[in-house]
Amino acid sequence: MLTFLLWLILFIICWPIAILALFLYPIVWLLLLPFRLLGFAINFSFDLVKNIFLLPFRILGVR
Repeated sequence: MLTFLLWLILFIICWPIAILALFLYPIVWLLLLPFRLLGFAINFSFDLVKNIFLLPFRILGVR
């Protein structure tokens, strides 16, 4: 919602830049999508390794 309000303010101030941003946003989102997926995979890998190391402590009930 905040992004939409900021876009409306930009549209009121300078509509050509707002229209350009409206068309460029999906392109930038698609370009950044592989980096988001890579970050998700790395985060999942680190969580898996952490849980493997902490498994004996969870079994013993140590917090």
